Formats: sequence, C-alpha cells, structure tokens
Amino acid sequence: MSAYDDLMAYERDTQALGQVAGRLGWDQETVMPRGAAPQRADEMAALEGVLHARRSSSQVGDWLAAAQAPDATGAAMLREIRRSYDRATKVPAELARALAKLTSEAQGIWAEARTAEDVAAFLPTLEQVVALRREEGQALAEGGSVYDALLQDYEPGTTSAEIAAIFDAMRPRLVALRSAVLERPAPKALSGRFGEAQQMKLSAELARVFGYDFSLGRVDKAVHPFSSGSGIDVRITTRTAEDDPFNCIYSTIHEVGHACYEQGINRDYLLTPLGRGVSMGVHESQSRIYENQLGRSRAFTAWLYDRMTDSFGDIGLNGSEAFYAAVNRVNKGYIRTEADELQYNLHIMLRFDLERALMAGDLAVSDLEGAWNDRFHADFGYGVDRPSNGLLQDVHWSIGLFGYFPTYALGNVYAGCLEQALRRDVPDLDVQLAQGDTTAATAWLQQNLQRYGGLYAPREVIERASGQVPSEGPLLDYLDAKFSDLYSL
Repeated sequence: MSAYDDLMAYERDTQALGQVAGRLGWDQETVMPRGAAPQRADEMAALEGVLHARRSSSQVGDWLAAAQAPDATGAAMLREIRRSYDRATKVPAELARALAKLTSEAQGIWAEARTAEDVAAFLPTLEQVVALRREEGQALAEGGSVYDALLQDYEPGTTSAEIAAIFDAMRPRLVALRSAVLERPAPKALSGRFGEAQQMKLSAELARVFGYDFSLGRVDKAVHPFSSGSGIDVRITTRTAEDDPFNCIYSTIHEVGHACYEQGINRDYLLTPLGRGVSMGVHESQSRIYENQLGRSRAFTAWLYDRMTDSFGDIGLNGSEAFYAAVNRVNKGYIRTEADELQYNLHIMLRFDLERALMAGDLAVSDLEGAWNDRFHADFGYGVDRPSNGLLQDVHWSIGLFGYFPTYALGNVYAGCLEQALRRDVPDLDVQLAQGDTTAATAWLQQNLQRYGGLYAPREVIERASGQVPSEGPLLDYLDAKFSDLYSL
C-alpha cells in the first residue's frame, strides 16, 4: 500500500471514533440520566485524548509528507487531514482533554442554571471554559488573533474582519426595515393550546416532507434543538411548547436542513475528511433556506395552514394569508432561535461582538451579563426580563463554541445567494411548495451543494452553486421584498 492508502485507512478509523464521540454528545442531550454527567465527562475526556493522539501522531505527519494524491478528490482529502494535523499538533494533549471534560460538565451546569434563572451558578464554570478556550486559541494563533484562530474551526478561511465588514453592511438596512415594520400594525398571532403529541406527529411529517430519511436518523427532544452525526447516522432534536407550535415546527425544519446536508453527501466520502459539511456557515445556509425561504414562504405556509387545522382544529386564524402573516410576524422577543428573519441577524451581531471581546480579554466573564443586557437594550429598545431570555438562552458558550455564532448570519447570507439561483432554475417552485412538495428544491440543493461535502472551500461551494461571489445583497433584497409586501410598506 502507498503512503496515501495507509493514511486514508488510518483516517477512516479516526473519523469513526469522532462519530462515536458525537453519539455520546447526542445521548447526553437527549436520554442520558442526569446523574451520569460526571462519568460522561470522564468518558468524553478519555475519547478526546485518543482522538487528539491520533490526529497529532507523527505517523500522520510522515504519511502527509510522502503521500501523493491520485486525483483532485484525493488532494482535497490531504488538504483536510493536513489542516486537522496542523491544528492538533499546536494544542497540548492535556489541554484538549481538559476542554472535553469541562465542556461536557458545563452543559449540565448551564441547563440547571437556565432552569433556575441563576446566572451566578453558571459564571464560574463559564470563566473556566473561556480561559481554556483562550489558551487553546493562543496556541493555535501563534501570536495572531485568538478569535480568528478559533473561527477556523467553524468557517475555515474567514477572518473576523471579513465578517465584521459584512455585518456593518447589513446593519443599516436591517435596522431601517425593522423600524418601518414595527410602525405598522402587527398581524394577528396564532392562538390556542397545541398538544405535544400532535406537535411531534406533525414534526415527523414535516421532516419527511423536507426529505429527511428516517431509516438513517431519528427525531428526539432536547432543551436546545440540534443535529448530530453524518453519513448514514444523522439524528436531530426539536422542542415543544403548548402555546407555541412554531417553535417545534421551525426547529424541526431547521435541523432537517442540517441533517439533509449530511445525508446528501456523496457516500464515497463516508468516514473520510470530506464526509461532512465543509463549514458551519455552509451548514447554516441549508438549515436557514429550508426553514425560511422554503418553510416560511407564502406558498408553503398555504399548504401548512391546512395541516395545522387538520392537526389542531381552530388555531385562531382565518385562512392561509393570515397564517402566512402570523408565521412571519415581527414582534418583540428575546430568543434567537425564535426570532423572525428580519431581527435574527441582530441577535448574532450581539453575540459576535461579545465573544470577540471575551477572547481578546477586553471583557471579563463577571461583566458579561451586564454587557449583554446593555447591548440588547441598545439594539432592540427594551430590557432583558430574565436570564433564560438573555445570557443563559444559548448552549454554545457553555460547550466552548467561541467563533460559531457568526456562522449563523453567514448562513443567512449564503442562503440568500442560493435562493436566487434556486428560483432561477426552478421557475415553478411556488406551485410545488403550495402542494407541500419540496422535492425539486431539496434535489437542487443536494445536486448543487450538499453532495460535495468538504470537497470545496466554503465560499467556493456557495459560488459554484449560486453562480455568484457570496455577498449580503441578495439576502437584504429578499428581506426587503418579503417584509415590505407583508407590512404594506
């Protein structure tokens, strides 16, 4: 066997162990007994130690030096293994283990603090997470930007300065549009009580409608919805609230977007470095286009209105147009995952600025809640009423995902570009969506983007699919058109 073949066989086992680690995380968030958390933290740390040793092994370095790629796909495989190897060799093994153990423990501490509305109970743990992630970022940055070094884990090739420039270009139009919308009368909201069993049944139906393959996955409940896994084992979670079925419906569609990306990757890439989504920004482009441009469209909500009344009876709205307006209602709120399309990116900009300050050492964890509340009031015009609607609402910082948040907004930007191309290539898209048929849309996304997995760099795969260099313009034009129509601006 050649050095390339030996390396790929070794990498396959590393990827398989990574999937096992992901499954432990899924179990922890869904069905693990609460009392098992300390043992699970040790298990996660032990497995991370094995993975770090494999990824940083000198044998990998030797193989990389000797390996010759057989083709362009092989070259992409080597590129991704080299990126992983370079990262792993910069991070001490004990630090990797300590982070895995701490972030596993921190999930439960965050969840309990969130339930108790007790920020003080969480801050000491968060301070430890921030310190370890900053230490890791310093090792990776080698004198450069700590935040940019961490960002590479989620959006390779992108810098915080590039993201800040996009956000600076987006903010004025978003704020102006939101101001105009909020001056108009709000449409009528959904009303009634919506049983959990009916919500979960409709959730499963919607997952199938959007192409999720249940023979390769499942839907469970979690505090914070997420998607886990790749290839032929991709699982999602959702959540329910009796007074808000949209929470369940659109969390499900969002996570199905993530899952269908993973299920749609070329099976030849299974358990290879290319067998997963290339970046979180590209991943979010799939979840957001499924959830918003498709799932919240006038055409699809016309079909969904009938399914809602079939499932729940009277929902307090008269007709599909009223339902479409309710689905896209712009109103005051605190929760990022429940935010309308118009205000969602403002939530991300808040988190982006705060976590950059944390990693730079310009903001102390002890001052984080005050900084969050001040910034929220400045951006949204009203105060945070309780911690679970503020600092404690997201799981991300508890598990050390610093650099992840801006990819949500990048995903929206990418989705705007993709939607333009999709509508160009599928001119009768709305006719199909009005029948509850997403087949052409999801097939277009699978053919033009999902199947490539990690073959191309993030912005390259978006440009290939959409035919344009990614920019914020298409998203902003889409939002202007949609909400100007909805609110008769």
